[in-house]
Amino acid sequence: MKSTSLEFHPSNSSVSAPPPSPELPFPPQDLDAFLALCEGEWLALRSLFSLAETLEDGAGDDAWHRSERSELSVRYQRGPTADGAGLLEVQPAGSAPRQLAFHPNGTFRVGEQAGRWQLWPDGSLELVIDDPTVLVRERIWFTKPNLRLRSCVERRGDGPPDRASFSSEIRRMTRPS
Repeated sequence: MKSTSLEFHPSNSSVSAPPPSPELPFPPQDLDAFLALCEGEWLALRSLFSLAETLEDGAGDDAWHRSERSELSVRYQRGPTADGAGLLEVQPAGSAPRQLAFHPNGTFRVGEQAGRWQLWPDGSLELVIDDPTVLVRERIWFTKPNLRLRSCVERRGDGPPDRASFSSEIRRMTRPS
């Protein structure tokens, strides 16, 4: 079954990014600041849960979850105008980059899929893809500038959730020479 999750399946990479600027407010107050804070090289620990596959496959007790460690590179390109939201390019090592184009009207595109985004007062960003076949809801937030958390729930049709995941991601830092 093809996953339509907004989450990316990172693998391995060894590029380091500079630390975020200490003069920026935390948590981010607007989409530009949030997306800029996403830029960097991230070590990800992710737990995936799949209820539908367990029911369909008649799998054993442990088949409904798995965990993985991976690395992810994220680049941010600001929009061309002051009200333009910008583009995130997300690249798992060994995979082609994937682009999320954010628009100031609260919408975004990832590949052929369109969705909506909302930055909540607590500084978290919610991404939602809701089409006739699937609902994907991902929430991304920072507990510290170098620690990002993500949760994602995917549901097909009007049924119960099919898949869910939780990721904790730590930014790789460059060491002074």
